[in-house]
Amino acid sequence: MSQQNGSAFTRRGFLGVAGAAAATTLLAACSGGGSGSGGGGGGGGQISFWNQPWGNTQFNPLDQKITTAYKPKSGLPTVKYQVIQWANFAQRYSTAVASNTNPEISSGGGTQAFLFESQGKIHYADDLYKTWQSNGLYSDFLPGLIDTLKTKNGYAAIPYNLDMRVMWYNKQLLDSVGATPPTTWDEFEAVCKKLKAKGIYGYGTYSGAGGFTGFHNLVSHMINNGGGLFNANQEPDCVTQPNIDAMNWVIGLVKQGFVDPRAGTYTAQNAQDQYKANKFGMGFDTGGLAQNVGGTVGANLKVASPLTSHSGAKGALFFPNNIMMYKHNRSIKGTEAFATYYYQNMKQLWTQKTGIGLPVLKSIADTPEFKSDPNNVKILSEWQPVSKTWGAPGGNTVFLNVTAVDGTAPGTTFTQAILSGNTTAKAALTTLQNSLQASIKK
Repeated sequence: MSQQNGSAFTRRGFLGVAGAAAATTLLAACSGGGSGSGGGGGGGGQISFWNQPWGNTQFNPLDQKITTAYKPKSGLPTVKYQVIQWANFAQRYSTAVASNTNPEISSGGGTQAFLFESQGKIHYADDLYKTWQSNGLYSDFLPGLIDTLKTKNGYAAIPYNLDMRVMWYNKQLLDSVGATPPTTWDEFEAVCKKLKAKGIYGYGTYSGAGGFTGFHNLVSHMINNGGGLFNANQEPDCVTQPNIDAMNWVIGLVKQGFVDPRAGTYTAQNAQDQYKANKFGMGFDTGGLAQNVGGTVGANLKVASPLTSHSGAKGALFFPNNIMMYKHNRSIKGTEAFATYYYQNMKQLWTQKTGIGLPVLKSIADTPEFKSDPNNVKILSEWQPVSKTWGAPGGNTVFLNVTAVDGTAPGTTFTQAILSGNTTAKAALTTLQNSLQASIKK
């Protein structure tokens, strides 16, 4: 599962292209590339569904096949499918939304719905959910997922696929040093010590160019210890005792030599190469690590159970990637009808193993094809129930302010400082707090 992290784009970058998009509204509106005038009725015609390459090369062709197989009821529009590449997705969506040439329904970056919601551009899913309560779809979602995308005004988006951060271990390497998979932070350190004696790093991670997973891992440890980045008022609140204790634990791992000293400069590919070379014995990464590494080593990589921290808690960070509907819309009724069809028929994207992230529906997780991968089963059964969004510990929702930490420079700077071991937890967290506050004020 080579998961594409649709959650990762910078607040400054996304808001920047949104501002630039507003300046080109007239030009884009003349291009005829998106939706026409808004409206809530039916009336036939055609609406648009934009989607990204969420998996391997099989994903979009199958996704298009599912979309074009949709047969609307009389009077409702058909659906046009369009692939939006990750390389330019922020610009495409921002320009389209600013110029009212947006699709009626789309996926996108994991937090972009909250930017558009703040601009009054999102059609809330509340009415759609009411119909799903009667047809069984609503109760098919994994526990708690729907509410992660709820704002004070309504549901800004619909959960689509999950991007998880979990712990992996190389079973062969742990067997070679007589270790069993750790279940607590103290046991993790003990296994790291055994691996170090064989020249193997126990804490595999990375925070080089595009390597936002390193920061995700650190936030996961904060959540694991009962902490996180935001308070109940959705404001940055980084310098707390649970966070300080969690970062002190990581700095201790660094100082004991359990972390590759080059980890702060590694890309995802560099880290995968270290796994392939049997230099990383354990680590924290996406749910698709084993498939990304591949080969014999990939087959040896297993998902561990969530660790219990020094506080006695369990937890991790996860991203509920989502589908959103837009207020500027040829047919709200037609858009909601298509969304219902799509969710009732999208299981093929998982059963045919197209590489999309983990499913949000219990009925997909129960298929034999999904259950054939024990790592995926363990992630959904053990990690999803204890994982939280960026909003932790104040809440378990996504909201506009989280774009300040979603793939941004402050997170990378913080991670590289922690992985260097040349800082204190409180100092690094204070710098992060100040950077997030400054970014949000902009």
